[in-house]
Amino acid sequence: MKKNLVAIVKYEKPLDSVRKAVELSHGLDHLPAGAKVFIKPNIVFWTKATNFPKYGVITTSRVVEDMVVLLKERGINDISIGEGTVLRDPKDMETQLHAFKTLGYGELEKRYGVKYINIWERPFEKVDLGDGVELKFNSDILNSDFVVDLPVMKTHSMTVVSLGIKNLKGMIDIPSRKKCHNTQPGKDLHFWVSRLADKMPPIFTLIDGIYTAEQGPNIDGRMHRSNLLVASADVLSADMVGAKVLGYEPAEVPYLVHAAQKNNRNINLSEVEIVGESLESVAKPHKYDFEYNEARTLPEPMDKMGIQGLSYYKYDLSLCTYCSGMTSAILAAIARAWKGEPWDDVEILSGKVMKPERGKKKTILFGKCIYQANKDNPDIKEMIAIKGCPPKPETVYKALQKAGIDVDRAIFENLDMIPGKFLKRYKDRPEFDESFFTIG
Repeated sequence: MKKNLVAIVKYEKPLDSVRKAVELSHGLDHLPAGAKVFIKPNIVFWTKATNFPKYGVITTSRVVEDMVVLLKERGINDISIGEGTVLRDPKDMETQLHAFKTLGYGELEKRYGVKYINIWERPFEKVDLGDGVELKFNSDILNSDFVVDLPVMKTHSMTVVSLGIKNLKGMIDIPSRKKCHNTQPGKDLHFWVSRLADKMPPIFTLIDGIYTAEQGPNIDGRMHRSNLLVASADVLSADMVGAKVLGYEPAEVPYLVHAAQKNNRNINLSEVEIVGESLESVAKPHKYDFEYNEARTLPEPMDKMGIQGLSYYKYDLSLCTYCSGMTSAILAAIARAWKGEPWDDVEILSGKVMKPERGKKKTILFGKCIYQANKDNPDIKEMIAIKGCPPKPETVYKALQKAGIDVDRAIFENLDMIPGKFLKRYKDRPEFDESFFTIG
């Protein structure tokens, strides 16, 4: 039986390292002559307000340019780079453009004729993925001849890892993204993610592990300079090897289990041939989960602070990206507001399935979905509803104040500035080099 090749390469030099990964994996051998190529980087988050740590969060511009050069060497002239970054305001068309320009994609356009595409300005097409699964994908990627998938090597607080298959979630529209976080038995987030690559054109996956993220996918995780590339013409094989590099057996990653079952594949590496570096020499365990106390009522650091009178229950798979993006800021604001006096028996519910605990004095329903699920729940004594989708920062601030939690209003007025504060973690550490995210 012919095995799927996966190359593991140490990143050492611009272009040479990516070239080696492509050659060892034979990743572009199935690239059609004169193909229309769509490059999908990972720009999970962006803000125009401040510089922020992109390490392990966003695909390096270095890898993107190297892939463009290799495509041009093969005579490919129709190259597009596209992404659908998570935005607080779905009508915001400036932030995505700012991301593209800051990352140097405008320079790629000048040098190589590459087009960059904000998928929020482009049409979507409904795709039947089988088993009653339909999602709307960006038309440009669907109608390309070949996809170059450039995820970042990171763990993910919900899906354990976020690699090649998960990176394609950035190609679906907002209703489809929310649909992935549903409550239908047997069709949770893992199930939906597992189908994302099924109807794609031929894919070459190059996982950018120059920087890797622990407790990803966002900037509040712990980042590492890992100098690794994982490449394959088979996205499932790339993801299984990527998971192993991050310290997880493929069978520990539910979306990989679903994908293997759907495609009649073994959920191990028996059908994979690894070339280049050995797994044993590069694997480094990365945590994916954020620790909560035993009761799952508070994050462990807040529990150790001695916070009382508050239950902020641990997120579940039904919490979609648009609410989860505000969670870190809310927790930080609450922690800063703690002055040692117990709050008035407050609980905060999120996602779509949480239920209030009987006897709590105040129940904050964070987001439209949890409000709809519990608006008539008789166990709620005093309801404080935050109904937006996603909620507006001012609404969140007022709800916390109403519950007696005196958070700093400035935090919610300047949410876009908070990511910049994480940069201090990497100050004076030369291995964290901003030049990887520009085109020189």
